[in-house]
Amino acid sequence: MIHARSLLPAGTWDPATAADRVVLPHDGRHRRRIAMRGEADVAFLLDLPEAMRLKDGDGLSLDDGRTVAVVAAEEPVAEIVATDPHHLARLAWHLGNRHVPAELLADRIRIARDSVLEEMARGLGASVEIVEAAFEPEGGAYEAAEAHGHHGHEHHAHGEACGCGHDHGDHDHAHHHDHGHDHEHAHAHDEGHKANAGKHEHSHEHGEACGCGHDHDDHGHGEHDHAKHDHAKHAHDHHAHDDHDHAHHDHAHHDHGHRRG
Repeated sequence: MIHARSLLPAGTWDPATAADRVVLPHDGRHRRRIAMRGEADVAFLLDLPEAMRLKDGDGLSLDDGRTVAVVAAEEPVAEIVATDPHHLARLAWHLGNRHVPAELLADRIRIARDSVLEEMARGLGASVEIVEAAFEPEGGAYEAAEAHGHHGHEHHAHGEACGCGHDHGDHDHAHHHDHGHDHEHAHAHDEGHKANAGKHEHSHEHGEACGCGHDHDDHGHGEHDHAKHDHAKHAHDHHAHDDHDHAHHDHAHHDHGHRRG
């Protein structure tokens, strides 16, 4: 089978020279390796070095010199319409806080259909219009920096034993994490710390072989900020008390102020 091993970004090639085209919805345009067949029946294996977001107008360069055009399919989307620029910024903040793919337009924000987010937008004073349109959400600062064509995503290498609960293959990084930043951990510190004597376990379950590339004590989900557990303030007066009286562990100094992000 013919392979397509490289991507020609939109604007760098002439679409009039395309031998065929593939029409793909938003969730089918983040790919690395998959068999495809164009509308004119050109069959090929997409075989990119890394997973990349395919955008409307991109070209897939085949081994035999031909190019297949990428076309963004029209699909049902919700357009969240703002009343003014300040309102648009406020809507963008709330949607961004929920990590959803979003396409920014002049007076509105386009998202995939989601009844919960649509209702939230109405509650914030926006009108919501349901339309059929191509959906080209923002790719993020890292994708822009790599000039759309080199290393797709840096999938922070989670490793096979990572207990993250989601697949890191063709990982669209615009998924609905919906952290919501309402963690409110409600740790029972008075009883928990007496029983565990300072063993603060943050139950995130990443697994021993997880190669997440970030420090699990400083995890970043909405700035947990575990307030640096200043054990110098615990006043373990070992010299005065041979029996190691733990009553002097003033756990008020832990200050686990889990601030919202």
